[in-house]
Amino acid sequence: MAILLVITLFSCEGNYKKIQQFNLKDGAPFAEGKNINLKYTDSGKVVTNLIASKLWDYSNFKFPYQEFPEGVEVHFWDDNKENIVTSDYAIRYDKTGIIDLRKNVVLVTSDSLTLKAEQLYWDQKNKWVFTDEPYRIEFKDGSHNDGARLDSSEDFKEIISRKNQGVQIIDKTKIDGE
Repeated sequence: MAILLVITLFSCEGNYKKIQQFNLKDGAPFAEGKNINLKYTDSGKVVTNLIASKLWDYSNFKFPYQEFPEGVEVHFWDDNKENIVTSDYAIRYDKTGIIDLRKNVVLVTSDSLTLKAEQLYWDQKNKWVFTDEPYRIEFKDGSHNDGARLDSSEDFKEIISRKNQGVQIIDKTKIDGE
């Protein structure tokens, strides 16, 4: 009798997941969240804070993802330096670790660098950001760079820009050696 009970319990668990799938409408999210405020920690220290008014979780799909249809605001810290990125829409793909930020993307670094674009991909695993859309980077000294495509390390120490133009402020006293 005990063996029959154990077999029944294990078979019910597998069927429960299938029943959950049947109860969802085609294309419906597995879960929905409102007024999200997620904090990610590493060794007891907050490293990322994600704020969103709405979250749709599609972890029930073969290619799972989370969608933020009303945008996100993400604060992340590295060596006590805060960086902030906002967008009007975002998707995070679980398997690839890529975040797709769209519409009015603004990234402000602790070094006062501001990047503005209509779309920006953030590869969390490789610590890389990129876009094939036009963008603008504004620097703290007032100079800026406009380009058509961008590939960069997430700390912006390595930047590859295509078809770019801009204004660079040069301190003449440093050139003349004064």
